Amino acid sequence: MHFTELIKTIKDRREALQVTQEGLAAISGVGLRTLKQFESGKGNPTLLTLQKISEVLGMELCLKIKNISPTK
Repeated sequence: MHFTELIKTIKDRREALQVTQEGLAAISGVGLRTLKQFESGKGNPTLLTLQKISEVLGMELCLKIKNISPTK
């Protein structure tokens, strides 16, 4: 999933649950400014921040790392 898709997924879930940005910030412990920047695509949240947001929204955050062989 690309970052823009991640943003849209989280924002859509928040709106579907009828949770405001202010409410999500308060419940998750993530700063309102951080949340607004993230949803506008201007922020660069840490994995911990994404985990806090996703847990409150009832989502699971999965990290996928690929092993790419170095080219010679």
